[in-house]
Amino acid sequence: MRNVQQELELSERRVCQVLGQARSTQRYVHRYRDDEALLIKRMHELVRRQPRHGYRMTWGKLRLEGWKVNRKRIYRLWRREGFRVPRKQHKKRRLGHSKNSISRYRPEHRNHIWCVDFIHDRDKHNRPLKWLSVVDEYTRECVSLKVERSMGSQDVIDALMEAFRARGVPEHIRSDNGGEFIARVILRLAELTGMKMLYVAPGSPWENGYAESFHSRMRNELLNAEEFLDVIDAQAQARRWRHEYDHHRPHSSLGYLPPAIYAAKLKAKEEAAAPQALVEREDAAPLPSQTHPSTPQPHQPIAAAFAACSADTMDLPS
Repeated sequence: MRNVQQELELSERRVCQVLGQARSTQRYVHRYRDDEALLIKRMHELVRRQPRHGYRMTWGKLRLEGWKVNRKRIYRLWRREGFRVPRKQHKKRRLGHSKNSISRYRPEHRNHIWCVDFIHDRDKHNRPLKWLSVVDEYTRECVSLKVERSMGSQDVIDALMEAFRARGVPEHIRSDNGGEFIARVILRLAELTGMKMLYVAPGSPWENGYAESFHSRMRNELLNAEEFLDVIDAQAQARRWRHEYDHHRPHSSLGYLPPAIYAAKLKAKEEAAAPQALVEREDAAPLPSQTHPSTPQPHQPIAAAFAACSADTMDLPS
């Protein structure tokens, strides 16, 4: 446009009229927003902290921090700053045929199905570390994350009992056919607490997909990013990362909300809907606070189950 003006010695108005260019477009000068520098600085900090997170996860974290930005703006800045996450190649596998797989038995509410599994790593001195994870499949919360040199069925029971006391007993637990999960003491615990074990088909880890997905994120963001000095250091890092995962890390399947915040919103909705449902039903059962003190509560069998399972381990192999 300016070259045409100079060569023909015409005014800007005349050149724009002939070429069909709006004068407002011709005179437009891009103005950077006042918060652009601060936003980019914060993006750099988030990328340095979690280099495996993409622009969507970064946008989710910024939104949780109070930034009023849309995803397209973050994508534009992401490309301009040259951020990049290497793509991974995943081999495709056939769909499992077990009736207990995630594609055929899906979670429907909080504490409906928990998944448990092990993942292995090594510390700085090449000594083994064995991690046990327990995840609520519906809310994606990490219910428990334990690490030791080795673990057996009794360690699984201890972790589950601790989770039961904090959250209650789930209806089902999904796992593979590892010896720690099919031990008789585990089946005894399930019988005493009233939950059902969902064992996926042997050699089909994709049927326990929620556990595999959680371990993929854990491997990417914790195990491959941190060097563990010993078991105590690994346990401290596990507590830190679990808190970060549950309370601060956006989850794409939950509308980019952290699992703990998503679970809190679900609980609030359930509590708000419960009184209304009781009013609408004439034959509604009384609330727990209205029952007789001698009425057994759902968590009362936990102590008895723990004592019984601890006694069983004296006679039963794991």
